[in-house]
Amino acid sequence: MKFNKLIGGILTVLAVSSCAQKQASTETTTSKIETQMPALELSKVDVVTTADNSQLRLAKTGEFKFGKATQPREDQVSVFVNPNKSFQTFLGIGGAITDASAEVWAKLPKDKQDELISAYYTDNGIGYSLLRTTIHSCDFSPYSYTYVEEGDKELKTFSIKHDLEFRIPMMKRAIAASGGELTTYASPWSPPAFMKGKKDMLKGGSLLPEFYQSWANYYVKFIEEYEKQGIPMWGVTIQNEPMATQTWESCIYSAEQERDFLKNFLGPAFENNGMADKNIVVWDHNRDLISHRANVIFEDPEAAKYAWGIGMHWYETWTGGEAMQINLDNIQESFPDKNILFTEGCQEGFDAKHYQRWSNGERYGRNMINDFNQGTVGWTDWNILLDQTGGPNHVNNLCFSPIHADVNKGELIYTPSYYYIGHFSKYIKPGAKRISTSTSRSTLISTSFRNTDGSIATVVMNQTNEAISYNFIVGDKEVNAEIPAHAIQTLLYK
Repeated sequence: MKFNKLIGGILTVLAVSSCAQKQASTETTTSKIETQMPALELSKVDVVTTADNSQLRLAKTGEFKFGKATQPREDQVSVFVNPNKSFQTFLGIGGAITDASAEVWAKLPKDKQDELISAYYTDNGIGYSLLRTTIHSCDFSPYSYTYVEEGDKELKTFSIKHDLEFRIPMMKRAIAASGGELTTYASPWSPPAFMKGKKDMLKGGSLLPEFYQSWANYYVKFIEEYEKQGIPMWGVTIQNEPMATQTWESCIYSAEQERDFLKNFLGPAFENNGMADKNIVVWDHNRDLISHRANVIFEDPEAAKYAWGIGMHWYETWTGGEAMQINLDNIQESFPDKNILFTEGCQEGFDAKHYQRWSNGERYGRNMINDFNQGTVGWTDWNILLDQTGGPNHVNNLCFSPIHADVNKGELIYTPSYYYIGHFSKYIKPGAKRISTSTSRSTLISTSFRNTDGSIATVVMNQTNEAISYNFIVGDKEVNAEIPAHAIQTLLYK
């Protein structure tokens, strides 16, 4: 992929890994971008707003001229941006094309199919740059299936014929619409049942040691077959939610099991098959246990050399606690040469009466800002499209997506989540660097990225019931702005 070398060395330090040379190259590239960055003019700022109880949806709501900044008072709300302090390099934002998304899309009239692709993957839409997909079936599939016949340890019957009907055609359309390139990665929900010694792929179980090599070869076969179809693969995650025994396809790995599978089987399989440039993401589960997984895998140099980074979801709140972004900061401090990628999040508990429930969108905005401010380099939503039932899902695990289709009426339904995601994905492009941003009051949260063309996008979010006036201070320049109640804004300037 175009951005492999750029992204491979984010936050790079001298590492005892086989990727050290690539990372050093990336440091040079990143430094070159920074030194060539044009000086900030800071003459004006354009404001784009999405707000509850209004018609504002990614709407331009103002153009303001910067003036000289003055000392803010304690009774004022302020957002501070220091463009001289930069952090992680941005990989992208996107969503998952699952069997469910592809099958729903295929049922739409052609004009609505085109609209959906444009809405996600073009500059007229919200400009997705990441794409996740699954290695054979997941819960958002019509049924459980694999790419091999039962018991085929040697993978002689391996075929992606199932995916050629719906999923791959949609992925090809998405890649073409985005300009021919999307950073694409894949995740398995479970090995074939026989590799776990079970009758089906559902309800957990673990990969049997005698199938470790066969399962590692399965990833290689998957990448080979998808790339034959013109879908370049940036990488894989090892296992979706490896500590969850789900009613759908699932597989349990302890930290030690995942570490050993990575260093003894999957990493070498990629190396031995000319895929050393493919990126491997560990964990791919919630933020609650993420530090333990990082400690076990990244402390082992033979495993760590194969790991690009660690993936996470947002569902840890199911236990009753708050979102645990603080654990991401721990990983950044402990393992600064490893990257953090948000690999999945969605609003659970689908109910068609709540398509426009504003808190769904706010959940996205809040998590994206906080994840990015804790060092996350990329952010991947779950299904890009579901139908009017919140599916299809073969175990009835029905959820929301940013856009739904009523396939009976041939209509698309845009939810607040689509617009909240768009405030980031439409204006922050791969290769951007996050820059220092803070707020003076907890009523606003904010993050900023500077794109490779020098333009800056600052996202500001207000979750309160009142409009808030604030000082927007960038370096020694200032604009007085206002954000409506329950709103998100992107401020654009250079």
